Order: sequence, then C-alpha cells, then structure tokens
Amino acid sequence: MLSLFHEPRTKDKGFTMLMNQYQTRIYWHIRRLVVSHEDAQDLLQETFINVYKHLNSFAGDSKLYTWLYRIATNECLRLFKERKRFLVSSEEISEKLIDTLHGSCPQDSDEILVRLQEAILRLPEKQRLVFNLRYYDELPYEEISKILDSSVATLKTNYHYASGKIKEFMIQE
Repeated sequence: MLSLFHEPRTKDKGFTMLMNQYQTRIYWHIRRLVVSHEDAQDLLQETFINVYKHLNSFAGDSKLYTWLYRIATNECLRLFKERKRFLVSSEEISEKLIDTLHGSCPQDSDEILVRLQEAILRLPEKQRLVFNLRYYDELPYEEISKILDSSVATLKTNYHYASGKIKEFMIQE
C-alpha cells in the first residue's frame, strides 16, 4: 500500500485503501477521547486530510497505524487545547465530556459501561490517552511511546495510576 503513495497516479488509490483499512479503528480511538460522534467525525476528517497532505513525509520508521494514531491523537489534543481557551480548567472539559456521554447514551445502555466511560473521562488527559490506547486499542507500550512521544516507563506509570483511579471510581459508584 505504501508504494502506491510514491507514484502521483496511484496516490489517490493508495489513500483510499488506507482510509478503508484504518478509518473505523481511528474513528473509535478519537470517539473514546472526545465522546461526541460529531466531534469524532470532524476530527477523523481532519486526521485524514493531514495524512493525505503529509503522506510523502511518512518515513516508515514506525508502523503506519502508529503514525495515524499520532496524527489522530494530536487532532484530539488540539481540540482540547482550543476548548481550554473557553473553559477555566481541564476538569471543566472532563465534566462537559461526561455530560455529552450521558446525553448520547440510549436509556437501555449498559450502566456499568457508561460508568466505566465516565471513570475514564475523569482521568487527567495524559492518563486517559494512555489508558485508552492500552486498554481499548491493545497497543504495546512501545507503540504508545511513539504516538505520545513519552518514555515507556512513564506510560506504564500513567496506566497504573489510571487503572487504580478507575477501580476506585467503580467501587465508589
């Protein structure tokens, strides 16, 4: 697939193949971070626009999906940063995401899954990112390290603290 990107006449075909292969996986990664379907759709589109613009700069020193996750994660972080300008704190962003979660869940949703999502949304941003990438996407710490540009030891610590906070929240609730 990557070889298609280097030829101008096959770049669009290669990009379409890439989107077909990864868009669902990337959408759910984004959706778990931003909660809202509309925001996730917008960020997914921005992610693939950036991918298309920068396909030639993909050096291949990491896996393709790692590069895609990094772009998608950066788009989410950009949105959070943008929203922080209008809100006072990260806690306010978390509360807004939790409100969105409760507003978007059908009445017959599994209550424990909604509580789990709420617990994750209450985590600090870095812990939430690490937890989602490790727990839901089942990425190895080495890949998460490349996505978040952080050491493996730091990521393991963040995951450990996130897991503990989630367990504590679930027991209390």
